[in-house]
Amino acid sequence: MPDYLDDLRLAHVLADAADAATTDRFKALDLKVETKPDMTPVSEADKAAEELIRGQLQRARPRDAILGEEYGVEGTGPRRWVIDPIDGTKNYVRGVPVWATLISLMEAGEGGFQPVVGVVSAPALGRRWWAAKGHGAFSGRSLTKASKLHVSRVSKLSDASFAYSSLSGWEEQGRLDGFLDLTREVWRTRAYGDFWPYMMVAEGSVDMCAEPELSLWDMAANAIIVTEAGGSFTGLDGRPGPHSGNAAASNGLLHDELLGYLNQRY
Repeated sequence: MPDYLDDLRLAHVLADAADAATTDRFKALDLKVETKPDMTPVSEADKAAEELIRGQLQRARPRDAILGEEYGVEGTGPRRWVIDPIDGTKNYVRGVPVWATLISLMEAGEGGFQPVVGVVSAPALGRRWWAAKGHGAFSGRSLTKASKLHVSRVSKLSDASFAYSSLSGWEEQGRLDGFLDLTREVWRTRAYGDFWPYMMVAEGSVDMCAEPELSLWDMAANAIIVTEAGGSFTGLDGRPGPHSGNAAASNGLLHDELLGYLNQRY
């Protein structure tokens, strides 16, 4: 089986380059921000970071395909890099430090493409998380200065911490009642949003999280990091991996109950 460690090292190099570009424009008074057709914002930093990553990938892995949020898919083949140049653009443009570059390598296999490498780099928080298939998940400043991640062992909802992004999507999907029932059963809820709750599930500080509407680039890196940390990452339909258009992540012990509540009245 491939060990993917060369790909992981490359993903760190890509994240270093993206961090430099995004940090340089964070809180810039002249930052240019546009509205995309789906009414979400995109900044010049989103575009610059993705262009930078694509350029390096085209030189280092010319045979691999690339899928990015801002510029779509390029190339074909059994290996595909999936890029979200800034996950949390709304935070970025308002000066909130909770945003990250998400980089994943997906490989074709049974059941379609699955993530085998993931890096989530949040320079404004001073944090980075990563994983490669079969090698575990880690957090730290570099490959050599890292701590191994493991999900929590909380097994009761009444002891569990549940994280989410917002209420609006749950209401639009008709899942709000089940969502609210879940929040009444758990020990604690917090709306951290975007990539961060998945990383906290991986490191065991949050026990479960979920979002009702996502794209592949929002999930691929998160999925491999959570699962390599010993957790579960599925769609709300229970399908493993980042392909369902939504996500539920947990320490595994609480996953069936998490899905049960979010689907109970749907």
